[in-house]
Formats: sequence, C-alpha cells, structure tokens
Amino acid sequence: MALVSVRDYEKRAHEIIPRNALDYYRSGAGDELSLALNRTGFDRLRIRPRMLQGGSTRDLSCTVFGERFAMPIAISPTAMQRMAHPEGEVANARAAASRQVLFTLSTISTSSIEEVATATPNAPKWFQLYIYRDRQLTEELVRRAERAGFRAIVLTVDAPLFGLRRADMRNKFSLPPHLTMANFVGKAASIRSQGGSGINEYIAEQLDPTLSWDDVKWLLGFTNLPVIVKGILTREDAIIAADLGVQGIFVSNHGARQLDSVPASIEALPEIAAAVGGRVEIFLDGGITQGTDVFKALALGARMVFFGRPALWGLAVNGQAGVEHVLDILRNELDLTMALAGCKTLADIRKEYVVHENYYSKL
Repeated sequence: MALVSVRDYEKRAHEIIPRNALDYYRSGAGDELSLALNRTGFDRLRIRPRMLQGGSTRDLSCTVFGERFAMPIAISPTAMQRMAHPEGEVANARAAASRQVLFTLSTISTSSIEEVATATPNAPKWFQLYIYRDRQLTEELVRRAERAGFRAIVLTVDAPLFGLRRADMRNKFSLPPHLTMANFVGKAASIRSQGGSGINEYIAEQLDPTLSWDDVKWLLGFTNLPVIVKGILTREDAIIAADLGVQGIFVSNHGARQLDSVPASIEALPEIAAAVGGRVEIFLDGGITQGTDVFKALALGARMVFFGRPALWGLAVNGQAGVEHVLDILRNELDLTMALAGCKTLADIRKEYVVHENYYSKL
C-alpha cells in the first residue's frame, strides 16, 4: 500500500516497532481521554474558506527568533528515538535539516547533543530540558547545548513527575539493553524496570519534583539562549511566564501523557494566544496529523506547529527518508489547504478562518 498520509505511516509503524517501545510512544495517561481530545479537538473546528482570492502559489515560510524556516511545521522533542530506528535522533534531525525546518532534541535522547550537532552542523536546532535534582548536571546540559550550537532551550514544566502511563506499567518498560540515555553516564544513563515502569522510576529518581517558577528564573539567569516554557495550558500560567521574561510559550499537554482530563492543546491555544500572543512567540504540539490541523492552529494563534509521534512513525518505517516524506506530506497538505481556503501567505491565516462546530448550530 502506498503511504500517502501520516495515518498510513502510523499504521505501518505499528507493525514494525517492538511492543515495549510502541506502547511507550503511542500511549497516553490514565484512561487516555486527553489523548483522544488531542484528535477530536481539531475535528470539532471548521475552516471557513474564502473564494476567488487569486494567486497561483503560496508562501509557507516563517521567521522565529530571527531565523527563517521553509514552513511553520517543526519536530517536537520525543525521547529514546533509537527504539524506533538505529539512527534515531540523528536521522530525525537530518530529515528536518533537509527540509529547512526545526528539530528539537530531548534531554532523554538515545543520541547525544554532540552527535546530533555533528550530524547537522549548520541546521537550526532547539534543546528540550528537564531540570534534574542535580542542578550542576542540569546547567552543564544547557552549556553543552550552547557549545554545540543549539539555538534555544525548551524547558518542560509539566513533568515534575511522569503521568500514570498504564501501558508502560503493564510492560514493565525498560530501555533496550543496547541503548543508553546518551547525554549521561552512570546511573542517569540507564532505564531499567525495578518492578514497574522503568521510565517513571527513572524520572522519580532523577528529576526534581519541587520544580517551580524560581527554576525558570534560574535558567533565564544563566543562559543567553531564548527560553521557551513547554507544557502551558492556561492563560494564568502564560501570563506568569511572559512576565518572567521567557521568549516563547509552548502550548502542550505533553502528548496527553501527563495528566488525563486536561484539555487538548488546540483547545487551550486561543486563551493563551489572547493573553500573551503579543508579547511572546506561541507554539503548539499535540494531535497534529494533517495539514488542516496546522492551518487551524495557525489561525488560532500559533506561530509554529510541532509534532512528535508522526516523526517517529516515519523514522520507524524508513529512517531519515521516512521523516522527510512525512514532512513533505504535511507541507503539501498545508499548501493545498491554504490554496482552497484563500490564503496566499501565513499572515493571511487569521482567526476568522476557523470556528468551533457550535458556530453553525447557532445560525
């Protein structure tokens, strides 16, 4: 069967990836209500297309923090990518570089900061940061990212502990023995089940559960890179973050893997964009599977839209080429959506182009 959509790649990847890794990648927290919402949240939005707008081509390029990208689609940080393909994060980063889009490396990656930097020396990359109990270790991660040429720090703030991930508990998830957390040595480099989910046990032991806004101030105080806080779902937290001086807010529910029953990222986006969109850059991930999703997120206030799982599916199916094809699919779908909706540039995609389905029940 020809692979012509992200869904096609997902189905094929589910046949390839070993169960331990697949369940880790695809599962959500609790009863997975929010995991379903990440999809249905987009489905409940309607595009209001405008006709006869003229123009035979579209400009999908965008600028973030002074850097120009080929399109407003980027790759989110996802952990342990060599479980999906032997080249893991290196292949994913190379795919992003080849398509002139942004790649974000996870702290708990199976390829190191330096490996990814060497593989994509001139390509823009961001580094996702967890704050460890060992603050010296945490600061050194940031310094390594700075030295390696990463362009921003994405601080995950919604994971002082990992959520209730039942699939990992049932599988007693462990990182395959031939892989390690490549950014670490010693105990911090290993994820082995002690009877439950190995990743939850690792996080409980290594990360600081007392994470607070003071830690955001601490990070802002010693790095000159832009700081983006990832995991914001309310206007209240968005305002606090903007007041502290962060340069970006990542509207995200962590792939619905932390607290179940939280809103879909796309549901939370409008209130956050309205509260601080004029002060900081707004990004979104969660539930992106097609170009219409990207269009909807841009209309509701996102500057750039990120995805994680689709890149893993592409990676599992065909390595770097698979991720490149996933990016091409999304680009072509966004371009077609813009053409049929009457938008020639990203600036044309305004909030009046997208409404909730209830809009039509009130007419």
